[in-house]
Amino acid sequence: MKAVQYNKYGSTDVLELKDISQPIPKDNEVLVKIFATTVTPVDTTFRSGNPKFARLFTGLFKPRNPVLGTELSGVIDEVGANVTRFKTGDKVFAAAPGGFGAHAQYICMSEDAAIVEIPQNLGFEDTAVICNGGLTALPFLRDHARLQAGQSILIIGASGSIGTFAVQLAANIGAEVTGVCSTANKDMVLALGATRVIDYTTEDFLKSGQTYDVIFDSVGKSTFGKCRPLLSPKGIYLTTVPDSGTMLSPLFSRLSGGKRAKMAATGLRADDVKIEDMDILKEMIASGKLTTVIDRCYPLEQIATAHAYVEKGHKRGNLVITVSHEKSQI
Repeated sequence: MKAVQYNKYGSTDVLELKDISQPIPKDNEVLVKIFATTVTPVDTTFRSGNPKFARLFTGLFKPRNPVLGTELSGVIDEVGANVTRFKTGDKVFAAAPGGFGAHAQYICMSEDAAIVEIPQNLGFEDTAVICNGGLTALPFLRDHARLQAGQSILIIGASGSIGTFAVQLAANIGAEVTGVCSTANKDMVLALGATRVIDYTTEDFLKSGQTYDVIFDSVGKSTFGKCRPLLSPKGIYLTTVPDSGTMLSPLFSRLSGGKRAKMAATGLRADDVKIEDMDILKEMIASGKLTTVIDRCYPLEQIATAHAYVEKGHKRGNLVITVSHEKSQI
């Protein structure tokens, strides 16, 4: 099978499309034929090895897992002898085990892994993008912010993969949503449910004079210290990228007047918990309550170009990688 591998950290030049052995499912595993995957900032960080702390997850001196890719959709191609949850031919989407392995034509996964069947009215591209953005935004807003109808929320990075899900989920809850994005994405963020947009190219949201019950930095561009004056007396600051203020917040909550900060590693949750949220998200998308935002698609053969585009930091929503198969393989 074809897979994109990297065996050292560096620029997009380290990515190589190779022919490798197709995996064989164990008794409790399924073999998924992948038709769509994505490139996310996590992939580009793991590929470059920068910042250096990322190597704690990927290998200090060289990558432990040569195939990147955090999410996928496809068809169950083969099932192990003891598998009961799926059958051959089921259309599914999944979070790749450990956040690796989806940039390939096939992947083996335990039947108990974060795999969910695709609704009839959804395609591979729409469902391939659910796990990165959706499985981050939903637990952040529901479990950690405990966002309620009528509350105000500021979403930094509102036009990205996590941000586009967060804007819609917050609006569905009934919160008053303010999004931070560029001029080019202002209309899109408003269409997704934001009541107000701050264009960071012309306005500094830190000087807006507004306060919020929740601030969700989905791209790690700010800090708790900078955003604390914008929080209501019992407000919470959430971030996908930890900073010193966030990490020390539990120790100094009294000094911050009840305001607090939190970072959550949502990707490390148990697979059965992820499955529950994947079911929620897919039903919301299938019913029209959520929209998946796809910036552009590249074939697997052009994944280096996809990495370069994501690294520019201007991606709108999600970037999809389509995976083709020889006719004899379909």
